[in-house]
Amino acid sequence: MLAQLITSFIATAGFGIIFNAPRRSLLQCGVAGMLGWIVYVMLYQHIDPVGATLIATFIVGGISQMFARIYKTPVIIFSVAGVIPLVPGGMAYNAMRSFVENHYTAATELAAQAAMISGSIALGLVLSEVFNQMIRRAAR
Repeated sequence: MLAQLITSFIATAGFGIIFNAPRRSLLQCGVAGMLGWIVYVMLYQHIDPVGATLIATFIVGGISQMFARIYKTPVIIFSVAGVIPLVPGGMAYNAMRSFVENHYTAATELAAQAAMISGSIALGLVLSEVFNQMIRRAAR
């Protein structure tokens, strides 16, 4: 578990560097991605990958909103870097590989699951933003 914490932090902060995030926000980008990954790993044992990704992305979105308010930085800096560990890149690669190797059934299953996980990432970020807006309106 410690290795996954460290690896997800480094990967997320590294993508923050690639995306030209400000240097002062790289630590927070790493924390957002690390927390999202840990939530995903904990939930993956109990629910399907799509649901685990949705909840983990919702958490990343909430953390990104919080960091954006505290550090007066756009939310996108934290949310884009934070979802990097959740992106199903390996699954999409395996789907394409299966297509090339003429294993169409396996390729279709992998591509469908990668698409559902990608959709759950988008939905989790949207739900997080809607939830944040509801809380802000209720506070006013």
